[in-house]
Amino acid sequence: MIKGVNLGNWLVLEKWMSPALFAETAAGDETQLCTDLAGVRIEERLRVHRDSYITERDFAYLANHGFDAVRLPVPYFVFGEQPPFVGCVEYVDRALDWAEAYGIDVLIELHTVPDSQNGFDNGGLCGVCKWHKNPDHVEFALTVLERLTARYAGRAAFWGIGVLNEPVSPELWQTFDIPSRYPPRDPEYARGSEGVPTEFLKRFYREAYRRIRSHSTEVAVVFHDGFRLHEWGDYFSRSGFERFFVDTHLYLMMLTFTAGDQELDQYLDHVRTEFQPIVREKSAQMPLLVGEWCLNPMSTSIAGLSPAQRKNYFRSIAEAQLEAWNSAAGWFFWSYKLLTDGPAADGWDLGKAIELGYFPDDVRRTGSKAGAEVAGGSPRLRRHY
Repeated sequence: MIKGVNLGNWLVLEKWMSPALFAETAAGDETQLCTDLAGVRIEERLRVHRDSYITERDFAYLANHGFDAVRLPVPYFVFGEQPPFVGCVEYVDRALDWAEAYGIDVLIELHTVPDSQNGFDNGGLCGVCKWHKNPDHVEFALTVLERLTARYAGRAAFWGIGVLNEPVSPELWQTFDIPSRYPPRDPEYARGSEGVPTEFLKRFYREAYRRIRSHSTEVAVVFHDGFRLHEWGDYFSRSGFERFFVDTHLYLMMLTFTAGDQELDQYLDHVRTEFQPIVREKSAQMPLLVGEWCLNPMSTSIAGLSPAQRKNYFRSIAEAQLEAWNSAAGWFFWSYKLLTDGPAADGWDLGKAIELGYFPDDVRRTGSKAGAEVAGGSPRLRRHY
């Protein structure tokens, strides 16, 4: 079973995870930040951040705590050549070096595309979702996937490539009113934004798979469910895909957003009666990864808990979710690290959660070993197909 963590906010920025990076600007996303500080200022700010946020020491820490994989979000401008953005492929190179040194596998995952696939802050451009309507942008994303696969196909730690993070469904775009939740800086530019249709996403996934396979027959190809897990059925296996995974993101905060604050027992019940059956059912249809999850349900009641109560609260949520993911092929916690003060984001910060006792200090002692057994007993994730 894959037990991993996301290296969020290292190469793809999210303001809430490191507010100081956005100091002296009114920027709410990475596109705005790079535009506002174009040139030497953004290059220097990003160099300092990237050099220090994740280092070899972090891979040693993860290996020591039993993690065997990382999910590495990268931007569409990873190779540079897209001013005012600053490329970062040399840091992907470092991640592969460090991963190989500590026996950790890497899922490189395309987290942003030009004009965004979701309008979220993590898509790099708040309130805009027009990527799929521009053939040149679609082709650019496909080319980036090809270049990444070709560059790392021979690397021992290169386990998988994630085709595209969280392409928002038309239903979610409407239900959560994404432009209000993530207001665009330029409403006129955002005009025409919409959710990504399923039929388009199917075509894109087929072409992405073909392009990736032209460079590697071994790397795992990971497809996000696009917040429409129930729509896929046997689509991927029926399409002739091999060595693939479907990625779903399960956050308790979605319950809070739709139903309001819940008591701890209600959150635990949701994990057991909603998350666990979904993961079990869909894992019987396809190799499923829970590619993002955390401990924080975003309930306002957490702020009033004592330290001992907080530990019990988060540890209970951690253990319930780890049990719920047992039938999946694996999981990746969001996220490894945040740069925020105070306890508000403790349930998102893996390193801090481990040190505070909110999360098991050795994940080798948690969950199912089914993945290794299916792979013929090999401990290497590369065999988990």
